[in-house]
Amino acid sequence: MESSEQTFAEKFELYGCYQCGKCTGGCPVSLKSKLNIRRLMIEGILGKHLEHINEKLELWDCTTCKTCTIRCPRGLKPMDLVIGMRGTLVEEGHIPKTIIEAMESVYKHGNPWGKQKNKRTEWIKTLPEDLKIKDFSQGDRADYLYFAGCTASFDPRIQEVAKALVFGLQNAEVDFGILGNEEQCCGNEIRRMGESGLFEELVEGNMQRFESYQIEHIVTMCPHGFNALKNEYPQGKFDVLHSTQLLAKRLEEGKLSLSKEIKKVVTYHDPCFLGKQNNIYDEPRMLLNAIPGLTFKELDRSRERSLCCEGGGGRMWVESSSEVGQRLAEVRVQDAVELGAEIIATACPFCVLTLEDAVKTSGNEEKIKVMDVMELLAEAME
Repeated sequence: MESSEQTFAEKFELYGCYQCGKCTGGCPVSLKSKLNIRRLMIEGILGKHLEHINEKLELWDCTTCKTCTIRCPRGLKPMDLVIGMRGTLVEEGHIPKTIIEAMESVYKHGNPWGKQKNKRTEWIKTLPEDLKIKDFSQGDRADYLYFAGCTASFDPRIQEVAKALVFGLQNAEVDFGILGNEEQCCGNEIRRMGESGLFEELVEGNMQRFESYQIEHIVTMCPHGFNALKNEYPQGKFDVLHSTQLLAKRLEEGKLSLSKEIKKVVTYHDPCFLGKQNNIYDEPRMLLNAIPGLTFKELDRSRERSLCCEGGGGRMWVESSSEVGQRLAEVRVQDAVELGAEIIATACPFCVLTLEDAVKTSGNEEKIKVMDVMELLAEAME
């Protein structure tokens, strides 16, 4: 028993923790949840991390935003500890029903939304008839694979963002194609929900497809997919860019044309998986500031201090264990309203969905709306 506990502590480098509390102090959900990262760290050191673990529903409150890891003065990775503990819950079957359903859907259908595989490219059918998209699975070849992702493929609201990126890529003269119905989940959220075995299967399947179609360059609009492909897939096989990176590069090269004025006050919400996880802060702002007529205002809590919207880490499939406190997305919307913004721009499907819901639940539908950066760019191209 002692050796397994010792291995757990060593695996997550817990012995380097001196209990300063900066992880818990910076955790965005700690004020409304029992989740206490510092306590989890000391329990791991003392070998008590498995005691009553199936009762720790707060483990599912973590959004894996990475704030705790960024704030740790010892360079430890508390976020990985939470994922590891979730892995134990997965192995023992002590996980929320909605999480089980999402995992089973990924296993059966290649996406967490319970949608059929052969419906993955339905969103393309609503594009203009004269707009043709290459398909690697049909024998086409292109410089970039546009990895759309599960949410963009199946959620009606985010399908609009997916189409906006198509317009942006074509405007910027990017040669791209899709995987068609052969595309499947990247596995980012599956790994963060603790199902490492299923994640490894997804990686293996995706890598086989990438290699069979000789894909060397990938662009994705989802920071969660971007994070998985960039940091958790085999390295050196391909390079991956987030859509804001690629279009910002084309803008600098003079290959992205933005001519229509958008006379709106816009602020930007940094997605955790784009900013904190991957240090991409400048490119989205560069694109917004390039839109004619747009007035950009920065939120006080921005960049590495940005407030999480609670959409990551599997939270799209499980509610908070606590009903206490205001939803962070509602706090974010209120911050934007007080700033005088008319539009909250972001660059993440999950952020769009959580923020739009928060606009409705906070009663601010007449004051502000949520748009992806890609949608604003597409509007400025018309």
